[in-house]
Amino acid sequence: MTDLDSGAARVSVARAQEVLEAQLTAEGADAGRTGEDLFAVTSLLDDSIGLRRALTDPARDGAVKAAFVRSVLGTKVSPAAVETVAALATGRWSATRDIADACERLAVAAVAAQAERSGHLDALEDELFRFSRTVAGNPALRDALADRTAPAANRAALVSRLLLGRASPEAVQLARRAAAAPRGVRAERLLEEYVTVVARRREQLVAHVVSARPLSEAHRDRLAAVLSRQYGRAIRLNVDIDPELVGGLRVSVGDDVIDGAVSTRLAEARRRLAG
Repeated sequence: MTDLDSGAARVSVARAQEVLEAQLTAEGADAGRTGEDLFAVTSLLDDSIGLRRALTDPARDGAVKAAFVRSVLGTKVSPAAVETVAALATGRWSATRDIADACERLAVAAVAAQAERSGHLDALEDELFRFSRTVAGNPALRDALADRTAPAANRAALVSRLLLGRASPEAVQLARRAAAAPRGVRAERLLEEYVTVVARRREQLVAHVVSARPLSEAHRDRLAAVLSRQYGRAIRLNVDIDPELVGGLRVSVGDDVIDGAVSTRLAEARRRLAG
């Protein structure tokens, strides 16, 4: 994965991440399947420069590109994956390859979300790191996973034989992907990149923000910075819109609720007057 943490790419990834997180909260959403679907889309983007160009063309309207994604992917992948890729298509990218790298990162994030739900998130980071070191330190295994003449399914099966029953399902899923589709880098290096994505999720707190109207990028950044200073950890914002708030924000971080909504203040004022 290229550097997606600066400039327009950072904003585009962050917005698509919010869409992904919102999709995964829907009833019946399967984060593990969504991750697998996003990996499939990553491969599709890798294989088609025409598709990458179509989705990153700055001259095309973002809504048009999102509609194109929905028409192309349709029911081929989960709704959560469709909407996440549609969000990526509305972003701005300095290189066409960036959108594929971003899709891969979000695929890993979805699998990490499944691990979090299953109580495996801490184990997932450790298992991926240890397996990356095992591969790096074993020349025969390293060469077997780097052998592009071997079918991808065979490389994935080798990983399964090594890890099934010894690691979490999510670790097996990600390790199989790194072996089958390393995207031009060695499997152990890709696993290290996956570890970074998983670690970010483990280290972050999630702030559920309810706003009366959409927040600008600058407002989101300021709010995340303030909350990060307050809690001493990175904060990931999940934003919902509720016009009934009238104005202000309601922010929940774990059991903490910071309620600055105008509707709440009005209701409190009415209670005082009535009392």
